Amino acid sequence: MVFDFGTLVASLNRLSTSDHQSIVSINLFVALICACIIIGHLLEENRWMNESITALVIGLCTGVIILLVSGGKNSHILVFSEDLFFIYLLPPIIFNAGFQVKKKSFFRNFSTIMLFGAVGTLISFIIISFGATSIFKKWNIGNLEIGDYLAIGAIFSATDSVCTLQVLSQDETPLLYSLVFGEGVVNDATSVVLFNAVQNFDLSHINTSKALELVGNFLYLFASSTILGVATGLLSAYIIKKLYFGRHSTDREVAIVILMAYLSYMLAELFYLSAILTVFFSGIVMSHYTWHNVTESSRVTTKHAFATLSFIAEIFIFLYVGMDALDIEKWRFVSDSPQLSVQVSSILLGLVLVGRAAFVFPLSFLSNLMKKSPEERISFNQQIIIWWAGLMRGAVSVALAYNQFTRGGHTQLRANAIMITSTITVVLFSTGVFGLMTKPLIRLLQPSSKHLSRMISSEPTTPKSFIVPLLESTQDSEADLGPNVPRPHSLRMLLSTPSHTVHRYWRKFDNAFMRPVFGGRGFVPFVPGSPTEPSGQ
Repeated sequence: MVFDFGTLVASLNRLSTSDHQSIVSINLFVALICACIIIGHLLEENRWMNESITALVIGLCTGVIILLVSGGKNSHILVFSEDLFFIYLLPPIIFNAGFQVKKKSFFRNFSTIMLFGAVGTLISFIIISFGATSIFKKWNIGNLEIGDYLAIGAIFSATDSVCTLQVLSQDETPLLYSLVFGEGVVNDATSVVLFNAVQNFDLSHINTSKALELVGNFLYLFASSTILGVATGLLSAYIIKKLYFGRHSTDREVAIVILMAYLSYMLAELFYLSAILTVFFSGIVMSHYTWHNVTESSRVTTKHAFATLSFIAEIFIFLYVGMDALDIEKWRFVSDSPQLSVQVSSILLGLVLVGRAAFVFPLSFLSNLMKKSPEERISFNQQIIIWWAGLMRGAVSVALAYNQFTRGGHTQLRANAIMITSTITVVLFSTGVFGLMTKPLIRLLQPSSKHLSRMISSEPTTPKSFIVPLLESTQDSEADLGPNVPRPHSLRMLLSTPSHTVHRYWRKFDNAFMRPVFGGRGFVPFVPGSPTEPSGQ
């Protein structure tokens, strides 16, 4: 066997060149993220722009530059990866949303959120799938099967909760924020479940039993994912409460909190559950128990660490979507019929508009029938805002579209290329146009939003909102209810004053059973140098 030194050197040179190109790409991407943050800061007072739209615009401009430099061969510096999105970028965004959400507003509107997120997504899925099947089969798009049309319904039913979080303010419009954001989380989970069901089920023989099996699968995934998230959050609280990491090192405290948060997401992926729901409810439980069991310095560190990771992940996603919009490989397949691509995109956008309107207004009417307090009912102006804010499509739709219509980020089929380019077009248009118009629309329809926030939410706007217990407000104690509000002791009282009843019984259960075991508000962690350790050791 003869050793070929020249071949070895050539291989090492190619490897070195590849590594250097990766380093150049990462450097450029990090620089672009920094540019997005700086420009977003300079546009902070602008009523139209936000970081997501800024990242989209910068991504588009960068894509144009790369396209020109490469002679029309390439437009992005990183290849799209579903693992990158679902495993690394999405978890910190969803967890931070659950960790920082105002729990009282979220759970007070939980029934409405479930109506919008689960039932509404199913309605939108049916309308978009049926519309796409009826229209596209008449056009010369390509070879699309029934599974592809159902996948289109799931893809375009997924709202963009990332962009919505940046458009709406939790402090200025708490009711709208809790409804749109809560719906977005449940909606994303429902869309992913529907998408996976479409891929896994035998669609050649659809009948009633198959439909019931699909519904049962969704209910199982929702319940088991929620239980797993709650269990992981409680486990982290118990470990930190019992072991007192802060007595020796706050670094260990912060590390275990961050790793347990990520573990909840990966466990859901391991057991084929809805990781979005799992990590969201894990964030809620950890903010209620685990966060109060660490030292004061660790609380500040974890809060800002989760917020920072979420912020960077959001910018990364929109920056890449903007760059990938100019991928020349996909547009080459539709270059011979640009009119068809525009028509497909327009039809999909129209189906999104109709599909969302078909459930927002009817389900809002049903929700209002269950609300006795006028402050808790959704006004027509608020319904318009909810409908408009949920029209945006984002990275979840792009990721699902790549999963269905590409292999390794590439496609060689005309029909698949048309669906990918149409998805990107809808994402860019909805995020750019609808995202730009959302803030002015809120100011037009909700001119007294700050006054409204004081009426609806009694939670402080500072990080001290973490001290508000789950399902409880600082103004919802028994003493604050006044002498004219009787204590609930019967089913009739539960039905007549459900909010106060659930809060009261939850507080009793939480104080009697949960906090002695898992800690939470009122638990004093051991601090190095203190004369005594906390009670309950």
